[in-house]
Amino acid sequence: MTTTSLPVLDMALLDRGGAGAAEFRAALRTATHEVGFFYLVGHGIGDDVTARAFAEAERFFALPDEDKRRVEMLRSPQFRGYTRTGGELTQGRVDWREQIDIGAERAACDDPSAPEYMRLEGPNLWPEAQPGLREVFTDWERRCTAVARRLVQSWAVALGGEPELFDSAFGDRPSTLIKLVRYPGREDRGQGVGAHKDPGVMTLLLVEPGKGGLQIGTADGWIEAPALPGAFVVNIGELLEFATDGYLRATVHRVVSPPPGETRLSIPFFFNPALDSSVPRVALPPELAAQAAGVTRDPDNVISGTFGENLLKARLRAHPDVAAAHHADLLAARAGS
Repeated sequence: MTTTSLPVLDMALLDRGGAGAAEFRAALRTATHEVGFFYLVGHGIGDDVTARAFAEAERFFALPDEDKRRVEMLRSPQFRGYTRTGGELTQGRVDWREQIDIGAERAACDDPSAPEYMRLEGPNLWPEAQPGLREVFTDWERRCTAVARRLVQSWAVALGGEPELFDSAFGDRPSTLIKLVRYPGREDRGQGVGAHKDPGVMTLLLVEPGKGGLQIGTADGWIEAPALPGAFVVNIGELLEFATDGYLRATVHRVVSPPPGETRLSIPFFFNPALDSSVPRVALPPELAAQAAGVTRDPDNVISGTFGENLLKARLRAHPDVAAAHHADLLAARAGS
């Protein structure tokens, strides 16, 4: 195991304009070309806001099991709600964590002619026993979306385009997802969540202060990415790799369980295009195009430019019990193809 630090980028440089903004964009391009991960500070979300988010997450996991089961994901065709410890899979292996998934709050799609992935659009399951959860994380979604949009525009300029290059893919209906995740301690320090790449554009991850466990795959082995005070851990997903023909890298990562007697909380926020949108292919400047490695080719994980197709594939695999309960027809069609 190699222990090292990810690049630390200061988003406050964007507010300076001119050379400061150019410095941030160059660092952003380098970090996501070479590593695919970085720490983000200067994002404008105060410590009081992040502390409130963690406190609300702690309150949720402290609820009686009966209250959490009332919002379990098995009740949601949209894969929203609570998943018990051991109830999710990565690469076919059990992840040892409990969580609640909170997506963009919208009406369910009732158009029978809509693409299969539109089944993922719909309402959340909010716990009646904790009414404050909805207020806190609706606010969190708004704040993180603002940070994510600034990053997307910064990538566009850093790659030689106009700031609005990716805007059409997101519009006013981006696909957002918040997870509140609790990892219990384990004697073997085994799989908290297995090695994977994220299927979308980017993730803003907030890790409980003082906690480690996140590991990032590199050519030299796994490196550690412990919590950094006041910082998000940011990584790109498969759609930015697709959009840049592999110039930007979606990087494999995993979480190992904390030691016995400890827990680890994290709050990842996923910012992605509308389900039915495709990311544009970027016409890179020649000096960048020469360094593009091409999109990863994996017959078991074909990357689509349409986000809904990537997300549906990931959800059906990760939650086979929910898929069987609500989408048996999709499973049957895939089994026969």
